[in-house]
Formats: sequence, C-alpha cells, structure tokens
Amino acid sequence: MPTVVELGPGHTARGARAMLELRPHVGSADDLVRLIDEVQRPQGYRLLGSFDDAADPAHTAATDASDATEAAAVAGFVVGDKLAWGRHIYIDDLVTRPEHRGRGHAKALLDWVAAEARRLGCAQVHLDSATFRHDAHRRYLTAGYRITSFHFVADGFVADGFVGEGEARPAQDGAG
Repeated sequence: MPTVVELGPGHTARGARAMLELRPHVGSADDLVRLIDEVQRPQGYRLLGSFDDAADPAHTAATDASDATEAAAVAGFVVGDKLAWGRHIYIDDLVTRPEHRGRGHAKALLDWVAAEARRLGCAQVHLDSATFRHDAHRRYLTAGYRITSFHFVADGFVADGFVGEGEARPAQDGAG
C-alpha cells in the first residue's frame, strides 16, 4: 500500500523526477523546484508525493517528508472558490513514474485529495486530462469522476512564446 505525504518547501525535489514525466517542458529538476516553490506555492499550490510501502522489501521505502527518497507518483493541486463550483480542489498535476504504475499510487493520491476536500469543506474535486491519456481516464472514472465539460484554450497572448519568468509554454495540451 503506498504512503502519501505532503511535500512542503524544501522537499519539492523529492517529486521532481515524477513531475517531469508529465511536465518535461519545464526543463530540469532545479527549474521545476524553483517554479513550484517560488511561483506556484505562493499562489496556493500544494504538492503530494506517493511512496512505495516500507512493508514491501521489493520497493524503496519512504514514510515521511524528511526521507531523502524520490516519490513514485505526485499530485499537485490548489484549493479555490468559484461561482460555478463553490469551494473545490483543482488537481493541476497527477502522474506516476512508469516503473511504479499498477501499484496503487494514483488511487492513493486521489483518495488523499478526496479526504482533504472533505476536511476543507470542498463541494467538488476537479481535474483536466489530455484527450489521449486513456489509462488516466479509466482511473478517474473508476474513482468516481465524471466527464462534465470540454476545456477550451486560446493561445498567443505572449508574443515571445514564454509565460511567467522565462518558463516555456507547454508543448502538449492538457494535464495528466
């Protein structure tokens, strides 16, 4: 059974390898850590790591955020309030490293987020997923998520092709 912990500032690097599976356009692990800790966290972004269970000797153990091991999977999310959704959690990022898939990490992360949504009084949890990520869609549907809308994007508002502080615009569409 995977162990999920919230990765606070100073521990973001533990999730970098997994996050770069989903967001390779960010660049290096150092770039990712800087972007999350300096840009996204001040906007309310929170990061979770899922680690293989210490009880299984075949897997690398990690039981708390002070352990130096890398996450097998990560989820990044924000808590918000919208007229359409009320108080909610929006999952920006959810990904499992390929060699750790099929071990329950995505389910463990989604369960943790659901418990946090209940704790915070959120009415809903939302996420977007790229249309080609069929395995992820099966996981979300199995977890009780519904497909409720289309997500539209208009590009071209930054003339130099960069967003934020020198961050490249994503090459792919959609989240994990």
